[in-house]
Amino acid sequence: MEEYVSTPSMRSDASQIYRRYLSAVMLHGHASARACGLGASDLYALNILQLSGAMSPGELAERTGLTTGPTTRLIDRLEQSGYVRRVPDTADRRKVIVEPVGKPADLDTVMAPARRKIGAILGDCTPEQLDALFDYFTRATQAYHEAAEELRGDDGSAH
Repeated sequence: MEEYVSTPSMRSDASQIYRRYLSAVMLHGHASARACGLGASDLYALNILQLSGAMSPGELAERTGLTTGPTTRLIDRLEQSGYVRRVPDTADRRKVIVEPVGKPADLDTVMAPARRKIGAILGDCTPEQLDALFDYFTRATQAYHEAAEELRGDDGSAH
């Protein structure tokens, strides 16, 4: 593995490098969604449900940044595709909870090529590099959530 050396020109290109990286992640997300027969927002919401567990449609709307109407249609599509189901809320029978079900193998199959390729890259890293990388991912996740809240403003709408 070549040693990473930060040069002044590399630092000045950091914004472009990072934006290319984010674009590649988004492109992969869209391709993954299509391979599962879903839209990108649907796959994003499904990922949230699989990572966080069952939640109310309102909470899913908040976490995806969608309003309630599009979230209802999104849940309908995921339910029709067999990825989620609506179940009564045990605390309040007038409400429903959306929970992920079925078809996790589809997602695993779709994600396998990227997981393999990224795994090869990570296999070249030292334990210290991996620690730094995963520390970055953990802290950047929180930073992105906070930045999204700032962009939405107090009323949940984008500026």
